Amino acid sequence: TATVGVWIDAGSRYETDHNNGAAHFLEHMAFKGTSKRTQQQLEVEIENMGGHLNAYTSREQTVYFAKVFEKDVPRAMDILSDILLRSQLDPEAINRERGVILREMKEVNKQPEELVLDHLHATAFQGCGLGRTILGPTNNIRTLTRRDLRTYIDTHYLAPQMVVAGAGAIDHKELCDLADYHFGGLRTELSEQEKNSDAVCMDNGEFVGSDVRIHFESDDMAYIALAFEGSSWTSEYAFPLMLLQTLLGSFDRAAGKTITSQLCFDVATNELAHSISTFNTCYKDTGLFGLYAVAEKDKVGDLMKTLCSNVAHLVDNITEADVERAKIALKATMLMGLDGNTNVCEDIGRQLLTYGRRLTPAEIFHRIEELSSEDVKTAAYQTFHDKNHAMAAVGGGVNELPDYDWIRDHSYSR
Repeated sequence: TATVGVWIDAGSRYETDHNNGAAHFLEHMAFKGTSKRTQQQLEVEIENMGGHLNAYTSREQTVYFAKVFEKDVPRAMDILSDILLRSQLDPEAINRERGVILREMKEVNKQPEELVLDHLHATAFQGCGLGRTILGPTNNIRTLTRRDLRTYIDTHYLAPQMVVAGAGAIDHKELCDLADYHFGGLRTELSEQEKNSDAVCMDNGEFVGSDVRIHFESDDMAYIALAFEGSSWTSEYAFPLMLLQTLLGSFDRAAGKTITSQLCFDVATNELAHSISTFNTCYKDTGLFGLYAVAEKDKVGDLMKTLCSNVAHLVDNITEADVERAKIALKATMLMGLDGNTNVCEDIGRQLLTYGRRLTPAEIFHRIEELSSEDVKTAAYQTFHDKNHAMAAVGGGVNELPDYDWIRDHSYSR
């Protein structure tokens, strides 16, 4: 079997207030028929191949991929190019899909972690493309037109912004020939008028120290994300922060008290949270590094004090033994993430968009092995020491959290 896909350097951060949600809307419309295939013909063709066709949208990338047998790779590439470049975008289908996306939005908003992280991006990158949600605002979902969607395709689906990747039972030369055949006619750049239109947003991600607290008196739980500006994919601190994420660890009371760090030990021993996890999200020019926690509303004050004290303590107390343990855990996690053709294909597509080339596991492991405790301390210092933070908190008891200045003053050691 093989996985082939198209990774596009286009996501919600490149949308404007006018067309925010277009990339995700197009993801839905791609499977509704093209100029060559009706929706039913598309579904039957994929089913008869025993294949699987899927897509997803993130803040920086849009991805369409197919999992098929080796002999069906050419047909899969034909289908991918068809749904990407010749989508019918029928006005009636667009209107029907509005309701589907609005229902999807309701479901997403019922997931506290998704909701909190959207609020976190909105406050941390306020005024920037990264602050926009992937689904877009309700009004845009109701009003985006066929012309808006077609303009988005014409301005974002350009040859330099697209990567064709494959993994599994696939021949490299064959894939190159298929990519040239199906995508060789793509434009390579925008006109000046298109660059300055309301269809394209090319701003930088500017981190803003801020917080948002949404209190629900009826909710017994609080959902909190505390973040600092992290690193871009290509930053010198990217790999040290991956180790730092591993060092801070995660804890889930439901899964048992597996203690992976001092922070987790403190949280578990004092029963301050139901779960806590560390996230390290990289973008092209910035990132978010932080902690997400779920706690009972009467524990949020003590929880935040514990989070801040552990972050402040960590900067000066990372040992070589800690780093060596984190290296082993990080490498194991990375290898497990490459289990299967689809995961490998995802790795290739994402890396070609972010680095411009494929970093093999061997090269990545070499970079990880070269890091010392001083490198990780330096990354921690640059991230936490006397730095502004962003916080999003939703649920009960969030008004009991310390104020912004208190959190800032107690998240680093003087």
